[in-house]
Amino acid sequence: MAKSKSSRRWLQEHVNDPYVKQAQQQGYRSRAAFKLLELDQRDHLLRPGMTVVDLGAAPGSWSQIAAQRVGRLGHVVALDILPTEPLEGVTVLQLDFTVDAALTALDQALNGRVVDLVICDIAPNITGIDSVDQPRAIYLVELALDFALKKLRPGGDFLVKVFQGAGAEEFIKLCRPAFTSLAIRKPKASRPRSNEVYVLARRRK
Repeated sequence: MAKSKSSRRWLQEHVNDPYVKQAQQQGYRSRAAFKLLELDQRDHLLRPGMTVVDLGAAPGSWSQIAAQRVGRLGHVVALDILPTEPLEGVTVLQLDFTVDAALTALDQALNGRVVDLVICDIAPNITGIDSVDQPRAIYLVELALDFALKKLRPGGDFLVKVFQGAGAEEFIKLCRPAFTSLAIRKPKASRPRSNEVYVLARRRK
């Protein structure tokens, strides 16, 4: 019964959400597009010619924004275990990020390019049990950080969604030594009751 009420509340929020309506009107694949648009406007993350890796990309709205901003001279690689419909200017990989085959495929897709920016809006399948969901979420962002540390060029940036809770502070501490600066962002398009924040780690050392 509780789950049914929760589902109805989510559906009602979704239908009435101004960002959902804007996403539909402007051709973005999800309301998450406006989170990246706001972060990019504030922090100037995306520039023409950049190579960007989007981890946890489905349904693809962050990759849409990235491809528009980096232009034809740039390159975007999007990876998710879920299917992502093809996007112009984006190499789409449907693979499980937690297995080595995904990293091999990412390397092949990058084809020797150095990575300027890693963006990650990834989340685990939610069970509703915090003691299960939070460790899964932290595990995924730790994998994303590990990838970023291996592939980012010196001076490159890392943007990742983190759910506040057990392990979040420890994760942020892992990020700090490898980057020149670190900031926590909560875009307006992030639902107020969501415990998500975005960690922006800048200028890989």
